[in-house]
Amino acid sequence: MRWLIGGAAVVAGGMLARRLLGGAGQSKDHWQQGPVRRRGPRWHVATVNRPASDVAPGGRLPEPLAGLGDAVEVQLRPAAGDRGTEVAVRLRDGARLPVATAARRVTGRDPEQAIRAALRESKQLIETSEVLHPDYPPTTEPTPMNKPLRMATQQGRREGRL
Repeated sequence: MRWLIGGAAVVAGGMLARRLLGGAGQSKDHWQQGPVRRRGPRWHVATVNRPASDVAPGGRLPEPLAGLGDAVEVQLRPAAGDRGTEVAVRLRDGARLPVATAARRVTGRDPEQAIRAALRESKQLIETSEVLHPDYPPTTEPTPMNKPLRMATQQGRREGRL
């Protein structure tokens, strides 16, 4: 049984090494198409049910997006089917957000999380004039039984999903 587990570990290690080193292109499998490459900054997009003049009146962005400063690039464009405005945000190349300190990174707040949170809060401010919080103030008192739900809700605010 030990040799079976050891053999599986060796095979998995060889597959990983081949994937990372790029292989020789001998196989046509979709997962073996070369070395892993780092992507550029990713665009985060939200559709707001308002015209562009309401999204950025006078060229001023909503406070959550404006708080990110020059570290992000923001684009406004009409949404498909004349359904409002698309707000697209991405981190500029080499830019650092104020929230991206080492301490924030350790707690899980990387720049992408800050962008997602700012985009989500901006959408809520534009559409409803307030930032909505799930079940705030909480309807129950903190107990060990509901701690997993409280932790998931807190993570959901940062990541935008549970």
